[in-house]
Amino acid sequence: MSKFCVPVEKPKPDSDRFINVLMGKESTDKPPIFDFSVDDEVMRLILQKLIGRKWIYPYKVEAAIKKATTNDKKSIAAYWVNYIEFWYRMGYDYVIVGIGYDFSLKPRITKDTAELSKGNRAWTEETKGLIRSWEDFEKYPWPKLEDADFFPFEYVASHLPDGMKMIALHAGGPLEWLTWILSMQGLSILLYENPELVEAVMNRIGNLMVRFYKHILEIPNICAIFPGDDMGFKTSTTISPKHLRRYILPWHKKFAHMAHAKGLPYFLHSCGNIEEIMDSLIEDVKIDGKHSFEDVIIPAADFKRRYGDKIAVLGGFDMDYLSRRSPEEVRRYVRELIEDCAPGGRFAVGAGNSVANYVPIENYLTLLDEALK
Repeated sequence: MSKFCVPVEKPKPDSDRFINVLMGKESTDKPPIFDFSVDDEVMRLILQKLIGRKWIYPYKVEAAIKKATTNDKKSIAAYWVNYIEFWYRMGYDYVIVGIGYDFSLKPRITKDTAELSKGNRAWTEETKGLIRSWEDFEKYPWPKLEDADFFPFEYVASHLPDGMKMIALHAGGPLEWLTWILSMQGLSILLYENPELVEAVMNRIGNLMVRFYKHILEIPNICAIFPGDDMGFKTSTTISPKHLRRYILPWHKKFAHMAHAKGLPYFLHSCGNIEEIMDSLIEDVKIDGKHSFEDVIIPAADFKRRYGDKIAVLGGFDMDYLSRRSPEEVRRYVRELIEDCAPGGRFAVGAGNSVANYVPIENYLTLLDEALK
């Protein structure tokens, strides 16, 4: 793996240039790189094998943080030291941090069969939500701002290498938390049988997130707010555009306004086919960029031609292609993606979704290597 230019020996991050390119203030034939998230298993392998750092298991650290006093947290920050080092040495201009409220959920568990296995993989209950009635709503253990853990944001913001800033987000978006708490089936039924309850749950979630973002936006060294909220699947939006415009988009509009008031861009990660609400996201919500692309839905190059004069295109490398093709094919795809999307700025190259633990490490390194060279 020594043939790659990553990990970078002497990185020179420039978060100001990164934002200027994405906001269309600067054009370049060599776009910055961007990834929304990288699985811990991928970071662990690269940090251990290529950078030579001892890995600190994140879940034990995060559990300890929740129980620790402020002074104790200094002694268990090793995970975040490694986390910063990974984003720095892999050539990114930023460190992305996403932590959220500890909403009560009822996940399902199964074995993770990826090569870099997590051990178990969890997904949310899809048929029986925790709130199905007004009585459930009153009994639900709603989190409080004072219980939220802002230590990762504060630690990373105060330990960034020169030239780097932090991208911040609340983990999980309004629609995601709504479907996770109500279940997808439960939400679908309640939208028709009890829309008032749906609105009450969404208002409680949204107002909690507003308070969360108010706190985040007072933290220094942030260059963007970038939530994830999957609102589509392969052929359409997850729920009707009408319902998204009524219950979900007003909250994104509020978060975007909060970010813009601080002079920060508001980017959005959303998987699936959300073409029916793109005009609303651009003109009403006023997002500054879009992440998550699949070639079977809309290739990033087509999206750039359609919307690139208004918002940024982030990532764009199809995940199926990244996961299944050879490194040589990956390298060709990166070149074509840059040639198609880089002109005019408003583009950063990277994975179409997250760098998941099933993505071959060599393919991930090839993507970054070609982009950085």
